[in-house]
Amino acid sequence: MSETPAAPAPLSSTCPSCGAQTAYAPGTTSLRCGSCGSELEIAASAATIREHSFDEWVSRHGTVEVAALVAHVLRCQGCGASTETDDLASACQFCGGALIADEHPEGLVAPEAIVPFHVDRRGAQEAFGTWVRSRRFAPNALKKVGSTEGLHGTYVPHWTYDAHTETDYVGQRGDYYYVTVSHQVSDGKGGTRTETRQERRTRWTSASGHVSRTFDDVLVVASHQLDEDHLEKMGPWTLADARPFQQEYLTGYSALRYDLDPQAGSEEARAEMRRDIEDDCERAIGGDEQRVSNMDVTYSRAMFKLVLMPLWIATYLYGGKTWQVMVNANTGEVVGDRPWSVPKIAAAVLAALLVIGIVVALVMAGSDGTSSSP
Repeated sequence: MSETPAAPAPLSSTCPSCGAQTAYAPGTTSLRCGSCGSELEIAASAATIREHSFDEWVSRHGTVEVAALVAHVLRCQGCGASTETDDLASACQFCGGALIADEHPEGLVAPEAIVPFHVDRRGAQEAFGTWVRSRRFAPNALKKVGSTEGLHGTYVPHWTYDAHTETDYVGQRGDYYYVTVSHQVSDGKGGTRTETRQERRTRWTSASGHVSRTFDDVLVVASHQLDEDHLEKMGPWTLADARPFQQEYLTGYSALRYDLDPQAGSEEARAEMRRDIEDDCERAIGGDEQRVSNMDVTYSRAMFKLVLMPLWIATYLYGGKTWQVMVNANTGEVVGDRPWSVPKIAAAVLAALLVIGIVVALVMAGSDGTSSSP
């Protein structure tokens, strides 16, 4: 009889040297103590990044909606206090220790992979500073967002979808040709004359055929808690940096739980796939123009997984409104909203009007001097 495998040792977020809190050190494979600087190497995982069969998952858990699942009860690794939250990871409000989910409700997809933080807090501040300096007419308050207190590190869930597709298409191929057209124009003497010109026209013919394409890691944001337009602009993510999920990489950061179910994410992924497939159909049709009227797409070998992506997030108030800036902690890309400084814009407009006024005055003065008699 085989032995029951031992339960994994509980994650400890405290420094073995001084007992203070540790956090994952971006760009390394270590936890670093914020007090004494000691580092604790994260044990290498023997696991591989596993993907789920989409059809099998739907048959087992297709009725599970994440919105109906209960919140996690997370216990602090430092002081033992418990907190109820929907997040996968957070910080204890009492001691700052790591709060990380050990178990997941039935039907909730657990992360299979994680792209760890590569850009640290200082790097995020520098990236944000460069972004701020490139924002013309921004208020001075914007510069405060890059402060240490204003940046919050969090992991955002994303779905990745794979599929092989076979598509039968029907459409039309347009080929250009030119004809000579005659028309009458005035000859300037009260009569007309005939001129010719070349007109481009399109000859349309029916087209049909078959294309194949395999998709790998089509990315879909799995959380609505952050601005989706901003998140879409954060890429491209370096998915080659993904590694099998280990709780240690969450230490010192928060992590959002997905609120977009796999089925809804699959619909978004397939809509993106169809756009690429339509491009394939147009290339296959050829000619100068193409029209695709129908695509019958068959999906097979559909797989998916949940990946956590790292972000530095800064939120600040200006003019009674909340503004948010994100720094991709994988690549350093910065995306965000920015307020406009009305005084700066007004000053620039006044300066421009002043310059225009001076130029006009100089032109007028020069014109008067030229036209005056000797």
